[in-house]
Amino acid sequence: MERTAEYVRKTKETDIKINLNIDGTGKADIDTGIGFFDHMLDGFARHGFFDLDVKVEGDLAVDCHHTIEDTGIVLGNAIRKALKNKKGIKRFGSCILPMDETLVLCAVDLSGRPYLVFDGEFTVERVGYMDTEMVKEFFYAVSYAAGMNLHIRVLSGGNNHHMIEAMFKAFARALDEATGYDPRITDVLSTKGSL
Repeated sequence: MERTAEYVRKTKETDIKINLNIDGTGKADIDTGIGFFDHMLDGFARHGFFDLDVKVEGDLAVDCHHTIEDTGIVLGNAIRKALKNKKGIKRFGSCILPMDETLVLCAVDLSGRPYLVFDGEFTVERVGYMDTEMVKEFFYAVSYAAGMNLHIRVLSGGNNHHMIEAMFKAFARALDEATGYDPRITDVLSTKGSL
């Protein structure tokens, strides 16, 4: 069964189209208008082995907020749509990822119940043209749109670029694990019978 999804969202502030293949090879074609954000999404696709196409037209003349938050909403919806009924998946995934002086923990539960715990502080207002406060907003949007419990914690900080990049890569690795199949799971991994 193909686990792919196309999701489109158009508002007065943004026009976003995402194509996602959960079982890809890490190919990405990203254009959000924010170079550093493109770099983070490319890393997410590559390290999670997701094929990801992202096209965004946003009101960047205002600032980067709507573009980044709305991309999170659309990506979360694409993840939820691609996973369908979640039969056979591991559901849980985690990663502790080092990047030079930085160490980031990410844990995911594809429970259908959204929640974000984000523990990381930045020392600069932006990296490139991406406001650092938008990192948390992005992951919040993804977690709520996808219906996932998502924990991200900086265990050892330092360079802001490294911290953000480690978050995106750790999220990719944790999500790849959570969406993976286990032959011992014949239905959904829940006592409730559904996720």
